[in-house]
Amino acid sequence: MIKKGIVFIVLGVLLIGCKAKKRTTYARTAPKKQVVSKPVKKQPYEDNGYYTLPEDTGQFVQFPINSVAEYIDTFSEIAQMEMKAYGIPASITLAQGLLESGFGRGELALKSNNHFGIKCHRGWEGDRTYHDDDEAGECFRKYNHPMYSFRDHSIFLSGRSRYAGLFELDSDDYKRWAKGLKQAGYATDKRYPQKLISLIEQHRLYQYDRGVVQQGYGQETTSVQRNPTTYVVKKGDTLYSISRRYSVSVEDLRRINQIPDNTISVGQELTVQPSRVNK
Repeated sequence: MIKKGIVFIVLGVLLIGCKAKKRTTYARTAPKKQVVSKPVKKQPYEDNGYYTLPEDTGQFVQFPINSVAEYIDTFSEIAQMEMKAYGIPASITLAQGLLESGFGRGELALKSNNHFGIKCHRGWEGDRTYHDDDEAGECFRKYNHPMYSFRDHSIFLSGRSRYAGLFELDSDDYKRWAKGLKQAGYATDKRYPQKLISLIEQHRLYQYDRGVVQQGYGQETTSVQRNPTTYVVKKGDTLYSISRRYSVSVEDLRRINQIPDNTISVGQELTVQPSRVNK
């Protein structure tokens, strides 16, 4: 009886071991999920005749900025080129960039290259990000390169009628530009003009306006005002591509040409008014 008991115990141990081994052999781990990065839209900015923007490779490019002085040194020439092309004082562009982006170190600037706090607005078809501002989770424009933010700032101001009066001012009259931006509704901060003027005078940003004016560039020479008032639609054109070319929103193109939807045809003549359209 003792021997039979030992035999049964040994057989039980062997069976349990086999079952354990079998469970181990066929156990499978869940497959890891593959993370696929979403392709970034390229920005459709064209050469405006003064300087060419860097090629948009679809990669997110960011300049390392650690101080106000570095910000000014990095973007002052870009602001001057935008002044030559669009007539916006370089000092205003730099001051707005410094203020809105926290000299390039603010959360919105770091994650989206948005240096001017420009929200998506109707008609924006580029990349976007969401950021808490006046309300939680508001939609802001996102750029692959900081220079696209500077160009879009120029397009934004020159393409909306609410800012049209600013372009009647002298190119280097930064004080009236600062006040005019607030009056036109660019910012809700009551002290917005004073903050811009303070930055301009503290860091002598007005010197960049004078440098452009001394080169013979003024309001009457800007590329925006040289644009024709009409455009004939060509094959491959869309309302969006035309809007970017002439600094007009899609909504405004539809309105001034009485187009009920986004359909246009080859040979159609469209009226474009770069600095005289509504937001």
